[in-house]
Amino acid sequence: MRVLLVEDDDELARRLSARLRAAGFAVDVAGDGETAMGWPDLDDHALLLLDLGLPGLDGMSVLRGWRAAGVRTPVIVLTARGSWQEKVEGLNAGADDFVVKPVHSEELIARMHAQVRRVQDKGAMALVVGDLTLDPVARTAQRAGTALALSKQEFRLLETFMRRPGHILSQGDLLERLYPLGETRDWNALEVQVSRLRRKLGGPAISTVRGLGYRLERTAS
Repeated sequence: MRVLLVEDDDELARRLSARLRAAGFAVDVAGDGETAMGWPDLDDHALLLLDLGLPGLDGMSVLRGWRAAGVRTPVIVLTARGSWQEKVEGLNAGADDFVVKPVHSEELIARMHAQVRRVQDKGAMALVVGDLTLDPVARTAQRAGTALALSKQEFRLLETFMRRPGHILSQGDLLERLYPLGETRDWNALEVQVSRLRRKLGGPAISTVRGLGYRLERTAS
């Protein structure tokens, strides 16, 4: 799952990003409110983590701007104060949850998973394509009832395919979803990951469409 962390404290952003990546998230980082407001494809993120104490355009203004622009991605607010007045203001502005600094990564990750579950409970919890089943929250994947042992990137790759079965996904599409903006994107590494995922799935579940990209067949068998 891809998340955007909006935090102006470089050291906190670095430490928190490392912990989130270790928990299986792909993390983009914006260091100020103006950058966060202009961030592309916010609705492609599973979550937005927003510090209120930003220089220049403050976090509450960013939150209101996102909601006014139609962004519906869940927002967890990070705040150093955590007063009830601030929480009321934030909830009225469109926040989904609050975490008070100093941030304890275990609590934050638990709250992030809770927000993902809340969104997914509106539809089916697990993704199912043919005999493939993937649970994005529990981070489990099965084929015909047999558990698949996938690396973090292989899991993200399979989740990306299963969210758009039958669609051709270009290498650019896949790299966009697997790697945060600004991180080195290796085309050759992507080909290796697709090959490894194919072997673990067994059979022709993922097709190569020459010159266009890859496609997860709807039957996945």
